[in-house]
Amino acid sequence: MKKIFTPLALAVGLLAGTAQAQQTFKIAYIDPLSGPFASVGELMLNHVQFGVGEINAKGGVLKGTKLELLKFDSKLSAQESQTALQAAIDQGARVIVTGGSGSSVVAALVDAASKFNERNPDKAVIVMNHSSIDPDLTGKRCNFWHFQLEANTAMKMKALSNYIKKQSDIKNVYLLNQDYAHGRQWASYGKEMVALARPDIKFVGEDFHAIGRVKDFAPYIAKVKAAGADTLITGNWGQDMTLLLKAAGDAGANLRYFNHSAGSIPGTVQAVAQAKIGRLTWVAEWHPGQADSPRVEALAKAYKSKTGAEFLAPRIEFTPLLLAAAINKAQSLDTIKIARALEDLNFDSVVGPVRMRAEDHQLLLPQVVNTIAPVDGKTVKVGWEGTNYGFRTDAVYSGNELAQGTDCKMVRPQ
Repeated sequence: MKKIFTPLALAVGLLAGTAQAQQTFKIAYIDPLSGPFASVGELMLNHVQFGVGEINAKGGVLKGTKLELLKFDSKLSAQESQTALQAAIDQGARVIVTGGSGSSVVAALVDAASKFNERNPDKAVIVMNHSSIDPDLTGKRCNFWHFQLEANTAMKMKALSNYIKKQSDIKNVYLLNQDYAHGRQWASYGKEMVALARPDIKFVGEDFHAIGRVKDFAPYIAKVKAAGADTLITGNWGQDMTLLLKAAGDAGANLRYFNHSAGSIPGTVQAVAQAKIGRLTWVAEWHPGQADSPRVEALAKAYKSKTGAEFLAPRIEFTPLLLAAAINKAQSLDTIKIARALEDLNFDSVVGPVRMRAEDHQLLLPQVVNTIAPVDGKTVKVGWEGTNYGFRTDAVYSGNELAQGTDCKMVRPQ
């Protein structure tokens, strides 16, 4: 019996090990895949899918476990997102990738995930936020299960304020923003940080509008012109940005715009090119055509070759790569061990070294202030979206230069 049992047990053990190596680790993508911001959601999904594909092509994590990506439509709704979260959990997802639905939706997801984790510690889920930049998410509402991979609003506004400090032609500023948590924060930080950088600047007006519902921004542009503004601080994105640019172009309003991410959204460069007047300056970890970024350029070429689409957001592509690094560091698929491995994780990303700050789960990554401008062969060498407009680098700041203090009081599970 001993002679029979030993090889049998060995065979069973080998089979179990093979099964473990071949299992998948499920990730759920929850962002808008329908409605006015569907193009944004699809763009972000493509980047996440590409990152997952990179990992799986190299054998996955833990020497054989592949990542499986599940897709859910948030419909830009907190309620729909929470329904999607439960569906994702029911299907076995252990990590939620989100961020393109707005800060209010992400906050609702984080709260729902945290409550679920308290009740079900053996099925706990991590939320990896690639684009929502509400500082409260890593501030007073910080949560052990939430990790923010984009520079937050305060970091982005600090980069822009540092740049605006040297722009003497900016005199009168109008604030026009979407009426939701982040839109109001963008306006608030704009007034605070720009005033500190340039005490001589005058704020001549402020408006908020419903997100994704305004079809014609002409009345707003009329108010901006009447106020004598030369500059708009706006957190608008998606169709709210392109329609704003169109209205300004139609009205002959030659304005400067300062924004957090609009240039990375499809259609924005076309809108600037069609308006023919106005300058849109935004900030991100990278922009297409950026000099001295060979790793991102190589990745962008590979991405376009495989997907047929343009590459725009390195941080979204490396979101699953950062997760994989944490899994391998933890040597476990247990989400609490993965979350702990993410804390203070240093990662060599395509945009350079980044670090996930343990105290508030804010990723420290570089930010590039850049302006959508005509191709001139020197500062702008490549056109974008079929136009003769591309991106001009204005200033570059490291994550450490932009890092803000935090009022996060992190509560970690035992």
